[in-house]
Amino acid sequence: MTMPPKRGRPRASLLTRTEQLRAAKRAQRMRDHIAGLAAVTLRLTADRADRLRAAIATPHFNAGLDRLLDDLILDLHAWPVLEELAWNRADRWIPAADAFGLYERNWRFVEPKRLGRAEKELIERLRNRFGGGVLNA
Repeated sequence: MTMPPKRGRPRASLLTRTEQLRAAKRAQRMRDHIAGLAAVTLRLTADRADRLRAAIATPHFNAGLDRLLDDLILDLHAWPVLEELAWNRADRWIPAADAFGLYERNWRFVEPKRLGRAEKELIERLRNRFGGGVLNA
């Protein structure tokens, strides 16, 4: 007597569906880790979340996000003179307003010859944004 064929999808793995999903998710997290990607969780209002999802789908989202982050927060390692002025800070990231305050309060320690073109442009940008075009030094 022959058995009727089983209904449904043929079983290709010995693992249960739950275990397969868990293994696939673990593999995806490993691929993201190797690619240098990290997940960030935000709590936003529903309309902001919808706007953000729509913005992420646009082609130049990453460039715009980089510009926004450059206006909000600075990497101390990218600015040698600022890094020296912030010698007592443990964090790598500093709010742009705090960076302007550091330059302003400690300008007497800044050697203008050591400022690179990019850092001079940064100081100019910070002066226009936070100092009303004036650096009180």
